[in-house]
Amino acid sequence: MVDGAVDVVEFLLTANEYTDDRSLDENDVPPAYRRVFWTVPSGSDDGDDGTEPDRRGVTNGGIERPLSTTNTTAREATGVTQPWETISELLFTDRDDFSGTISLTDREMAEQWYLDRVDDDRLLDNPVLAKAFADAEGVDADYETARERNRPIQADRVWIDGLLAEYFDGEEDEEMLDLVDVRAPEEVDITLDDLVLTADQEAEINKIAKAIEHRDYLADIGLREIGKLLFVGPPGTGKTSTARALARDMDLPFVEVKLSMITSQYLGETAKNVDKTFEVAKRLSPCILFIDEFDFVAKTRRSDEHAALKRAVNTLLKSIDDVSLIQDDVLLIGATNHPDQLDAAAWRRFDEIVNFPKPDTRMRSDILRVITRTMDIEEFDPQAIAEITEGLTGSDLRMVMREAVLEALTENRTTLTQDDLEDAVEGFEERDNLKNMDMIEGDHDALVAGGDISGASGGSGAASDGGGHDHAHDH
Repeated sequence: MVDGAVDVVEFLLTANEYTDDRSLDENDVPPAYRRVFWTVPSGSDDGDDGTEPDRRGVTNGGIERPLSTTNTTAREATGVTQPWETISELLFTDRDDFSGTISLTDREMAEQWYLDRVDDDRLLDNPVLAKAFADAEGVDADYETARERNRPIQADRVWIDGLLAEYFDGEEDEEMLDLVDVRAPEEVDITLDDLVLTADQEAEINKIAKAIEHRDYLADIGLREIGKLLFVGPPGTGKTSTARALARDMDLPFVEVKLSMITSQYLGETAKNVDKTFEVAKRLSPCILFIDEFDFVAKTRRSDEHAALKRAVNTLLKSIDDVSLIQDDVLLIGATNHPDQLDAAAWRRFDEIVNFPKPDTRMRSDILRVITRTMDIEEFDPQAIAEITEGLTGSDLRMVMREAVLEALTENRTTLTQDDLEDAVEGFEERDNLKNMDMIEGDHDALVAGGDISGASGGSGAASDGGGHDHAHDH
């Protein structure tokens, strides 16, 4: 027997229990297994294929019994490369060479073998087995707790893809989906623990988390105007990252749209695209709808742009009025780098404004500690680096660290030094000066090899006043 046998046996036991216990549903199955067994029905929304529509009237698939436990499904569910070889020496396993099915010949023996090798915490990651072994000697894994810990099916990629395929099935709809980025929580690679937030940001996030948790109570008391946040601040200060991390930590699908894109790709379809965006969010609810570049609203309303764009903006504002965290399970987050360009009509659509300023010295030091958690740095002094990076955002600091790592690799080193970091800061500021040079009015000699960029347009002081680092990325 080799490593991975416990994983494969758990998969087989789960498939057997789920097949036999009809009281279990998809939210009891661990996400890795759901991905393997999920099937999308070919019938219509009325459930004429035998499946039940969900609360939106959508028949979005499910897990059909009995579950097929082949070498292939076991590999996909567990990540074990050779499932059968892993458990072939166990006395209670068998394989059908023709179909590839692997099975348990003595389920009671398999259960005892498995329980001898796992603890309660592992069982809490599998509601199916937490329920099956609730009365087993020495087991203290509560089924309800396990089910609450299990990610809901509505947050799975398979659910999202099935719903989108069912609702958006035409060529025009596919073009619309190209304008909207829909991510399952599992596809977001950042958590709130990876971010350094201000006290005010943490307080607002905690409030919205409580609102999501107690949606029913808020509806009962009639408090419905909640759940529309506006993130404001310079590029690179974490607006997008925070919204994504919130989706990851709360197990919510993340729907992201850039206004400039949705209102420019197909001029004659702008208002329709806006409607479709909100429809996507409502269909995927509960979810987070993140609208970037919100200042585009004010720019369009003030300009002499095409009438179709103005109609789209009016549609957007009306759609914001009509969506609700309490009624629709949609948390709306807008983001802008230019709050000064928003007018009163835009501001009043949001019940909370969250400021994302450039980090001060203490925050930069904390950000550096987070970024370098897995790096090997000799005599690392994050405070010293923070003091020489005034005006840099969290995104800028990540670029500095990336440059330091790459420079060390050119010297075949994976251990960094404090000097590496200081050199990377200097190199970043030089590149920033180049980016900010006035190519028409500036010193053209600075662009010649050996030229001095310190006196070029933008100047060596561009970093010190915090005005030279408005990068277009937001991490």
